[in-house]
Amino acid sequence: MSQSTKNFSLPSKFRLSAVFDALMPVFATIAALLVGAIFLLLLGANPITAYSALLEGAFGSFNAFAETLVKSIPLLLIGLGTCIAYRGSVTNIGGEGQMIVGALLSTWIGLSFINLPGWLMIIIAMLAGSLGGAIWGGLPGLLKAYFNVNEILSTVMMNAIAVQIMNYMLRGPLIDPVQAEAASQIPQTARLEVAYRLPRLAPTRLHIGLLIAILLAVAVYILLWRTTLGYRIRAVGQNQAASKYGGIDVKKHIVLALLLSGAFAGLAGMMQVYGVNYRMITDGSSTGFTGNAGFNGIVAALFGQLHPIITIPASILFGGLLVGANAMQRVVQVPSALITGLNGLVVVFVVSSEYFRKRNQRKHLAAIEAGLDNEPPRQNGENLEEVPA
Repeated sequence: MSQSTKNFSLPSKFRLSAVFDALMPVFATIAALLVGAIFLLLLGANPITAYSALLEGAFGSFNAFAETLVKSIPLLLIGLGTCIAYRGSVTNIGGEGQMIVGALLSTWIGLSFINLPGWLMIIIAMLAGSLGGAIWGGLPGLLKAYFNVNEILSTVMMNAIAVQIMNYMLRGPLIDPVQAEAASQIPQTARLEVAYRLPRLAPTRLHIGLLIAILLAVAVYILLWRTTLGYRIRAVGQNQAASKYGGIDVKKHIVLALLLSGAFAGLAGMMQVYGVNYRMITDGSSTGFTGNAGFNGIVAALFGQLHPIITIPASILFGGLLVGANAMQRVVQVPSALITGLNGLVVVFVVSSEYFRKRNQRKHLAAIEAGLDNEPPRQNGENLEEVPA
């Protein structure tokens, strides 16, 4: 093969590889569903019937699709925060705790100030939820930046602390007065004022939070790729030593990345209260309130290649899996543990695909660089546009 042919073929191979890498999460999801089909067969269920019920339950009607979109809202917000954190080379596993703290703060404000105009309270609650999540995400950021504490461990520990705070508040200071006098004492708050609830698309539970989340996805894209701040966050994520040499305050931007990531998670908690439940309620665990959105949102972001715009359809897909899995359980009468296992398979396969995607990208990038290094010197006037980018 001649040198000119080699220079021509490398970009084509790279483009083909890029398409394959972009579709790898889809392949991973299909592989997870195939493994799930084996378990369905072992349980005596028809996989075709089961997956047909899943699709029908998630997208088969207007109400079903609306419920899928409702489930996707917290996933999208958590996913956006994940995109920011990962671009800054920090791992935020604390979405559950940040979502809880944001919900607690916004709920307390909504129950404490009952005479404000509805539109004003919704704005204040959104700011309060974002602030609560930002504080809960910023603390691990400070520990990471200034004390080199592993942010994965610290954010997981913060999740546990947030759960205990939630249990105390919902059984004590914030408990519904009706439940405080009842024998059962369900850990929940009183309902919010009707004027404080996010507008819904009747007769569904779909609320305006979806539009807000999509607009925020666009805003995050602009932040990361069209602003100086976003450039600095991505630069820190790519190479901290080079960023420091270039005059970027690395510690500041590490804290900022986790702070912004936490703010989106806190906003997700606020929307779960003001848009869906109209009160905060739990069974004593984090999932009793979040529904595992803090972890599923991370997977949605990985499925979306850590790109805020692509995370939008990825969140809708995973919202559909959550809603459709419940319908599948009702139709084929499989244990609820299988539904949990199926979701777990999708998570494992998608997260694993991210490792292979990055390895494939490194391999093809090395091949392109090798082709450029072996290219003979060009004469003056020779067309430089033939060099692969």
